[in-house]
Amino acid sequence: MRTTTNATSERSNTTPEHIDTRRGNRARRVNRKRLIAVGAVAALGLVVGTGFAVQDAVKTQERIDATAQLTQATGLSRDGLGVYSGIAAAKAASQAKDTISLANATLAAADGKVDASGLQASVASLSDYELIPTEDIVGLTKQTKAEAEKTAAATKAYDEQQRIAAEQAAAEAAQALANANTPDGARATARSLAASMYGWGDDQFQCLDSLWAKESGWSYTAYNGSSGATGIPQSLPGSKMATAGADWETNAATQIKWGLGYIAGSYGSPCSAWSHSQSVNWY
Repeated sequence: MRTTTNATSERSNTTPEHIDTRRGNRARRVNRKRLIAVGAVAALGLVVGTGFAVQDAVKTQERIDATAQLTQATGLSRDGLGVYSGIAAAKAASQAKDTISLANATLAAADGKVDASGLQASVASLSDYELIPTEDIVGLTKQTKAEAEKTAAATKAYDEQQRIAAEQAAAEAAQALANANTPDGARATARSLAASMYGWGDDQFQCLDSLWAKESGWSYTAYNGSSGATGIPQSLPGSKMATAGADWETNAATQIKWGLGYIAGSYGSPCSAWSHSQSVNWY
């Protein structure tokens, strides 16, 4: 009878309803653990891409899915994911710091040349990178880099334009100097300066023309080996003309300015100087 009773008792404890109840309890416990695990992972808020680049999280489910994929791919535990998150944040902060340094150098190069307001705004937004979320740092860093490249390209184009303009100006100045340094160019310069600086008209210029034609043939390179007289006005010594300009050796206009001043101070007018030269053969 005891054997029968135990068998009956065991069968009564394993009825289909009892089995279903135990299975349901286990399923609920498993689901509860899964939910806790998913919630813990979601709380991390991680969306990490190649090279520790954190993608923007726009939906909760996307963050959960991406974190789950990361867990599966790396085999990291919850603690491991926390460490990985810290590495990603440090990497993003380092990139932000480097980008700000690059951007500031770009701003310095662009100062006074091109509009860099877009880059300035981006740098201002990224400057608090130590306080803003990692995913925001990544987006702002990318934006700042793009603005820096844009500003650098504009600055390079500006510098190239300035270089070309400077070369053109230098070429034009050299050509103007070459033209002015010819005898005819020197005469034209002398006529203009005599009128503008001293009020001497064509009658005085005729005397000046005769005087310097005799002295140097209006050549700015003229040099008297015997006396050392130099240039169009035959300054003695030639270094006196430095008072009119440091380029006195290469610029006919500088020599003319000095020569006109010498005539005005010593003789009063070109015709008086020419008269003296005719009398004594020098002036």
